[in-house]
Amino acid sequence: MTDRFDLTGKVALVTGGSRGMGREMVLAFAAAGADVVIASRKYEPCAAVAQEVEAMGRRALPVAAHVGHWDQCDTLADTAYDHFGKVDVLVNNAGLSPLYESLLSVSEDLYDKVLDVNLKGPFRLSALIGHRMAEGDGGSIINVSSTAAVRPTPRETAYSAAKAGLHNLTVAFAMEYGPKVRVNCIMPGPFLTDISKAWDMEVFDERARTSIPLGRGGQPDEIVGAALYFASDASSYTTGAVLGVDGGSAWGK
Repeated sequence: MTDRFDLTGKVALVTGGSRGMGREMVLAFAAAGADVVIASRKYEPCAAVAQEVEAMGRRALPVAAHVGHWDQCDTLADTAYDHFGKVDVLVNNAGLSPLYESLLSVSEDLYDKVLDVNLKGPFRLSALIGHRMAEGDGGSIINVSSTAAVRPTPRETAYSAAKAGLHNLTVAFAMEYGPKVRVNCIMPGPFLTDISKAWDMEVFDERARTSIPLGRGGQPDEIVGAALYFASDASSYTTGAVLGVDGGSAWGK
């Protein structure tokens, strides 16, 4: 059965791939045999992860790209194809959810940034790379949303709307580029990544014990199983799906 998860000979592109869940997916894909394109806004963290991948015996290409900018999505896709000749797996993982005092205080600039990174970028990259996949040997596109898409709160309203839109894109692109391209979505709950360093962990842990069925936040490497499933032939008859990896928090108490 492990052969179903093998990615030998594949090329995976992961946005937001330099830290947190993105980094874990990059390393997991490399361990499964894939070469990887690691994209994030800053080059140096991407290059550091690329060194980890190369130490595993796989090829890696670090690319500085802000997926909230249409032209940088175009450049990222072209760079990946120029270097590797193909992309078999695209992971739209980059995300942004700034804090704000109230809904009234949300500026147009902040709103646009949130929608651009979380929704516009995945749309453009999926169109660019999905089209090439469909014209070639096929592939897999994996969107990364959030339980905020189905349980929005006033603290993350624009982010929630963008992630709900990502669910919509998942289905639409699955219809557009099937049968050669599968498009699916991972819906994480609260993960203890770098962003959690700003949380009051005592408050979070208490709330998690009572409101999350598994009673805790996720560890970054716990995203790997779902990512490998969607990236590989293990999910060969799955497309347009949204898979919660959230400890049950989307439908918890």
